[in-house]
Amino acid sequence: MEALKLPEIDYGALSPMLILFGAACVGIIVEGLVPRRLRHPVQLGLSFAAIIAAFVMVVVEHGTRKITIGGAVAVDGPTLFLQGAILVLGAVSMMLIGERSIERGGAFVSQAAITVGSQKDLRQAGDQPGATEVYPLTIFALGGMLLFVSANDLLTMFVALEVFSLPLYLLCALARRRRLLSQEAALKYFLLGSYASAFFLFGVALIYGFSGGISLGQVHAAVANPTQSEILLYAGLALVAIGLLFKAALAPFHVWTPDVYQGAPTPITALMAACTKVAAFGALLRILYVAFEGVRWDFQPVLGTVAVLTMLVGAVLAVTQTDMKRLLAYSSIANAGYLLVGVLALNKDGLSSTMFYLVAYGFSVLAAFGIVTLVRDADGEATHLSRWAGLGRKSPLFALTFSFILLAFAGIPLTSGFTSKFAVFGAAVEGGQTWLVIFGVITSMLIAFPYLRVIVLLWLSEPGETTPTVSIPGFLTSAALAIGVIATLALGVVPAPLIDLTRDAAQFVR
Repeated sequence: MEALKLPEIDYGALSPMLILFGAACVGIIVEGLVPRRLRHPVQLGLSFAAIIAAFVMVVVEHGTRKITIGGAVAVDGPTLFLQGAILVLGAVSMMLIGERSIERGGAFVSQAAITVGSQKDLRQAGDQPGATEVYPLTIFALGGMLLFVSANDLLTMFVALEVFSLPLYLLCALARRRRLLSQEAALKYFLLGSYASAFFLFGVALIYGFSGGISLGQVHAAVANPTQSEILLYAGLALVAIGLLFKAALAPFHVWTPDVYQGAPTPITALMAACTKVAAFGALLRILYVAFEGVRWDFQPVLGTVAVLTMLVGAVLAVTQTDMKRLLAYSSIANAGYLLVGVLALNKDGLSSTMFYLVAYGFSVLAAFGIVTLVRDADGEATHLSRWAGLGRKSPLFALTFSFILLAFAGIPLTSGFTSKFAVFGAAVEGGQTWLVIFGVITSMLIAFPYLRVIVLLWLSEPGETTPTVSIPGFLTSAALAIGVIATLALGVVPAPLIDLTRDAAQFVR
């Protein structure tokens, strides 16, 4: 009787994910065994140690090209680059999450099961230390993102989708202040995310019916030589795409984004804007470039229409916003459209420019939300745009930093925003998608208006009696802002090293 042959496992290639999942489990044990007063430094140190160790292993595995765990995980150039990007951006996000000096107790509720408006809720909003469960939850989410961008079969991709989504649903509900808004955001995100996951799983079933397998290589082979009805193929691709387009905040599956970005704790909003976008587009790249490359002429016009709609929705609705977090949410939607333009180039330059854009935008958006955490009054963060009038006169350094980030979002030269847009638009022209570039340039001019309006508001308006103060950032927030601003400037002035790195990594393994 022949012995059952177990799949070969390369633990070195899997080590970044294993480190994060292991650290998250240790973090849960810490919650039960370590005294409450010591949990914050222990959990923060454990989180940074895990992220650094995982990033070191990503660097060690540089150049690896293999498929492991019986075809479930692919380790190649895009996998390692995107995993490194998620870890670096996750570390900066963790700095914002770990900050405790701007608001006493931090941005998170001390106990999740507190009735909103009760005396206990009012007391915790004052000075009680925030919940430290956010650290293992964040590490679990980052670990799921690492698996998501490396998944080589659709079922593993679905599991990874749930692993990083479920912690985010919880984290969105843990804001110290504006508890009802935070809980509403979490509920909306959970309900709509559940529908998106259901669409994704139903699409996996249809694709399995078409190809007879769930690995991306099997799907690729079945697309090249179909033996089943192609209705299963196109219906399955459409449903899987819905799940991925939801996570990437692409229209018309973007409707959750403004509400969730506004209601979630701002450090978690920063995490989602930077890291979740990398994970979502990483999975989308692998699906389109590996599994469905053979039907590119069929999905290109459809996803091109999605890209145009996304850019228009993000640019036009950003003009109407009066809340800073909602403005940045629509900015994120528009940038998702620009990223999809790079994806649809469907060539090596498209792959490399999309990865460059993800990193450049990630650093900029982290800096932007880091600045939002500093503008405060007695009720917490003051995010209404009218409250920001004249802040340039009260805090010139703050206003100068935020103006620079907004100019980067607008794509002004010598910023990473210009370089990244130029890269994805150039790849799209080379890939025959000039019509998308035309819409991209037009919407870039449109969305520059709300950015410039905020800059004018900061510098040319008179501060009023209700103008909030700009808090002095703590060490962690200062570090996050410095990293974000320096990266935004460096990737605009000397982008060549990162561009070369993305070009070297732009090759999937099948």
